[in-house]
Amino acid sequence: MSYHATIRMLAVASLAWLATGSIGLAQQPVRVRGTIEKVDGPLLEVKSRDGTDVTVKLADKLTVNAVVKASLDGIKEGSFVGITALPQTDGSWRAVEVHIFPEAMRGTGEGDRPWDLQPKSTMTNATVAQTVSRVEGNNLTLKYQGGEKTITVVPQTTIVAFTPGDASELKPGAKVFIPAAEKKEDGTLQAARIIVGRDAAPPM
Repeated sequence: MSYHATIRMLAVASLAWLATGSIGLAQQPVRVRGTIEKVDGPLLEVKSRDGTDVTVKLADKLTVNAVVKASLDGIKEGSFVGITALPQTDGSWRAVEVHIFPEAMRGTGEGDRPWDLQPKSTMTNATVAQTVSRVEGNNLTLKYQGGEKTITVVPQTTIVAFTPGDASELKPGAKVFIPAAEKKEDGTLQAARIIVGRDAAPPM
């Protein structure tokens, strides 16, 4: 499968979780952020960021995305990005992290919504309409259907880009983010989509 075909598939399947806050009224997704400690066939033992141990079973049809380090130079007017931001006391927004999406993912999860990375954080998936360089950082004006939001990217902001990944990257020590695992009756989680850090930890 070509690179572009893979990207198109991932645009539909891998980040559909960004388009909605849940995967149904009867079943809420479970998000896991942590480090793989052990791999046993289709089972991953993950140490979550709160220190708990989580067993994750990989679905037969698994989609893996990788994140790689990126820089502010990779963000242009017209880029489609996802930004996690925190409100500031002056009413402005500061970017905690920026995810640069490939062109085929344009429009995925477009909008502005609460996000659970940190208290009061939000996730905004939108097109960069304007970039303005200022002393305190670069202001990015994001436009999405129904609104717009200006967010300041500072030197401390983590910037990554999405790229197709592979199940071989799911190994002990790898940092992962599982956006929408399904909790089973035995307490284990089943994951059909995983984001793994290649040279940067998934900052979501």
